[in-house]
Amino acid sequence: MAIENSPVRGVMTAADFMSPTELLAYAQRLESLGYPELWLTDMFGREIYVTAGFILANTSRIKVATGIAHIYGRDAIASEQAGRTLSELSGGRFIQGLGVSHPIAATMRGVPWDDPVEKTRAYIAAMRGEVPLQPRAEVPKVPIYLAAHGPKMMAVAAELADGANMYMQPPERTAEARATLGPDKALNVVLPCCLTTDPALGRAAGRRALSIYLPLAAYQRRWRANGFTEEDWSGGGSDRLVDSCFTWGDLDTIMSRMRAHIDAGATAIEIGAGPADPDARGPAWDLLEALAPGVN
Repeated sequence: MAIENSPVRGVMTAADFMSPTELLAYAQRLESLGYPELWLTDMFGREIYVTAGFILANTSRIKVATGIAHIYGRDAIASEQAGRTLSELSGGRFIQGLGVSHPIAATMRGVPWDDPVEKTRAYIAAMRGEVPLQPRAEVPKVPIYLAAHGPKMMAVAAELADGANMYMQPPERTAEARATLGPDKALNVVLPCCLTTDPALGRAAGRRALSIYLPLAAYQRRWRANGFTEEDWSGGGSDRLVDSCFTWGDLDTIMSRMRAHIDAGATAIEIGAGPADPDARGPAWDLLEALAPGVN
């Protein structure tokens, strides 16, 4: 099945949980289903740029994006070099998603946590400025998308990047982000979702998706700005918070949430497809196949 004029452009993927063989089979199947992009999360296992190169070398059409590469993990020159190299070697199929992450990204490397907005501004400005690199060939331009939720970080994306990525935010925040970004920058909304009409299964899947974000101060600040309180992110997350940040339901319900973000100003949707069965292993192919844009 392919959805005509699907708003879905890519799939966010926790590749660290797949073996190399599983990861390649997954990427190649997404490519065969017509997904234009595969986004990789930067966790604490595989190196994200090396993983992107592995996938690009074993596919032919699908683009691969870092979603997002932590800026504390590499200096600006290293990130620019990685982006240019992957773009050149893949014929322009690499997308660079960057983000400041959270204080743990600095602490685990033994470096101080700086002001996140100023740190990010200086980092991207350095990448987009004159860098001491000598590419051997004409390199396709690498788009940079910045992970941003608050207005200050969104302003950095508007000034220096090609667009922004948002995650676990309601459509109202998408509208505010578009107003800050202006009309010409891309706004990618990452939408975690699960294909089930069972409220217990859907919200359980949502709590699994939210679990690592609930204690993070940056997300708590945004949720507070959205009208939530500490009670909503304590104890595993309230139903109200889960239903705001995570989409579950039948295909029409999921498509309706996507369209709400598009109507609010999103350029495209990047989905995170979770299984309804908590014991299931592997990708949620029921949802991925249902939302497949098809091969052009």
